Formats: sequence, structure tokens, C-alpha cells
Amino acid sequence: MNVEIPVHTSDIVDLRSDTVTKPSAEMYKAMIEADLGDDVLGDDPTVHKLEALAAKTLGKPAAMFTPSGTMANQAAIATHVSPGDAIIAEREAHVLYYEVGAPAVLNGALTWTVKGARGVMDPQEVQESVVKRSLHSPGTVLICVENTHNRAGGTVVPVETMAAYRRIADQNEMRVHLDGARLFNAAVATGKPAESWASLADSVSICLSKGLRSPVGSVLCGSEEFIARARVWRKRLGGGMRQAGLLAACGIVSLTQMVDRLADDHRRARKIAQAVGELPGFSIDWDTVQTNMVMVNTDRPAAEVVADLAKHKVLALPPAPNRIRLVLHADVDDEKADRAVRAFAQVARQAV
Repeated sequence: MNVEIPVHTSDIVDLRSDTVTKPSAEMYKAMIEADLGDDVLGDDPTVHKLEALAAKTLGKPAAMFTPSGTMANQAAIATHVSPGDAIIAEREAHVLYYEVGAPAVLNGALTWTVKGARGVMDPQEVQESVVKRSLHSPGTVLICVENTHNRAGGTVVPVETMAAYRRIADQNEMRVHLDGARLFNAAVATGKPAESWASLADSVSICLSKGLRSPVGSVLCGSEEFIARARVWRKRLGGGMRQAGLLAACGIVSLTQMVDRLADDHRRARKIAQAVGELPGFSIDWDTVQTNMVMVNTDRPAAEVVADLAKHKVLALPPAPNRIRLVLHADVDDEKADRAVRAFAQVARQAV
């Protein structure tokens, strides 16, 4: 079969998110060749293959393919908690900040928040936030950890800190969920396998459609009993897909071919941070430049700077009034990274 594989070219430098990545040629080929079934009926072999691969990679007995990271996280939380239970999460964690209040709406869960240092919660503060169930108080049953931490700038939660959360959970008969949407960024940045963190959590979600370049999808991993119950929540949330092997085929490529290349994104992030940080009107907190994100502090309102950058065909997002987030990914090569730096330089000159 001769099939023309789409090639995506654009003169836009899109640094809004690593979710904007387009599928690779290998992914299109994998979709064409995918063996398909009906995943709701449990007989899509390509979905089975992806789930087995993800489970093995993270050292878990079982896994479940989901359409999104939000669904994976919320299915996990719903499986772990009952209405009226409490969870602990970092104050700006994705499960709280970008999932539209789902823990409360879907699960009736109460949330205790801990303000992290660059996204990392102090274990002592986590311990102090645990509330024992009583006639008067909700019981804290779950610790949610995000690694890498999005709003902190792609920062890594150290394995040693994750181990401290695990000890707190064990001491208080609690569970741990790891929102590992960008867990492989943490693994590549530190040289530690993703399983190092996953082994310390009862459940872990990973996103395939960010730096790993798949068009759609995440995977939730855990025990066989946990995943069996989580499948009920996936169905309840509308996540049962039919010939989902078309998407799962891309996920297999993500896990087998796209992890090591994340190092290129990290390198380009450091390169951009170094150059932009030296320009007037901009500054960088270097301690946050750990993976594929750069948080640029701006003297001018960030929305104005973003609008000016767009005139130079560079797209970015302002997560705060005086902060711009840049996210490196597979569709931003060295040439585009250099163009982004030049655009910042032009904007800086125009502001003088």
C-alpha cells in the first residue's frame, strides 16, 4: 500500500504548549497498520499492547488507555476516594487548577492544599495537613503529586521527596496518586527511570500527547484491582472508545521512540532561557529551568509581550500578569528556537 504520509511545515514558532505537537511519520504509519477491535468490548489488540507496554514501563501490574490526562487523573481520584473524603495536593497542581473543579464535582472530595517551593510540597507540611476521620472531620485518604509541575515551570519532584510522601501515606493508611503527565521529562532530566517515581505511587497517569507527540491519549497505571474499578469510571465519564487502536498505535510509538528525544527539548529550553534572560525587560528564575519549560518574567504586562511576539510569528501563553510560559517540543527545532530568541530581542528593542 502506497500512502502519502503528511508532512507538517509551518513558519509559526508555537511555544504555547507541548500539546500542539503533530504526529510523526512513524505514527501515521503505525495507525495505517494497526490491528483493530472494539475497546469497549475489550478486544482491541493494539490498545492491549499499549496498556501492557505502559504497565511494564512503569512497573505496574495493569494499565488503562484514556482520551486525556484529565480523565486519567479524575478516574484515579474517583477510584481512590469516596464522597466526603479529603485529598492533599499542591496549591497550583493541575488536578486542581486545570481540571475544572472535578474532584469536588465528580467525587465530592474536599481538598487540602499545600503551597510548594517551585511546585514541590514540603513533606512536613503534607504531614501536618493530614486529618484523621472523626465524627466531625473528613478523613484525608489521598496525596496527589504532579511531576513535572506545570505551573512551577516544568520542575521535578525529587525521588527522595516522593519517597517521603509514600512514608506519610503508609503511616496514615492513605494512598498516593502521581499525575505524571510529563513524568518522562523528569526521568530524562535526572537520568532516573520513570519507574523510580511510579513505584512510590498507588496509581500513576502519563500523557502521550505532550512531549511524546501522540495526537491523543494518556494511560493510567496501577494494580489490577484498581484498574478494574477505574474502567468503570472511564465508562461513566464517556471515555469508552471503540476502534481506539488507531490512537493507541501512536502511543506505542511515543513510549518506544519519543522518550530519549526529550533531552533535545530540555537543551533548547536552557538555550532560550540563557538568551532571553540577558535581554532588558526580561528575567529568568534559573532554578525552574529543569526540563522543557521556560518561565519568563516580564517588566511589561505579559499579555502585551505575547501580542508583540505573535507579530513575529512566535506564540506563547501568559500564565500570570507578568510571566510568559515557553514550552519546547518536537516541532520546535534549533532553527525555530533561534527565531524565538530573535523575536524576544526585537520585542525588547521596541520597548526601549
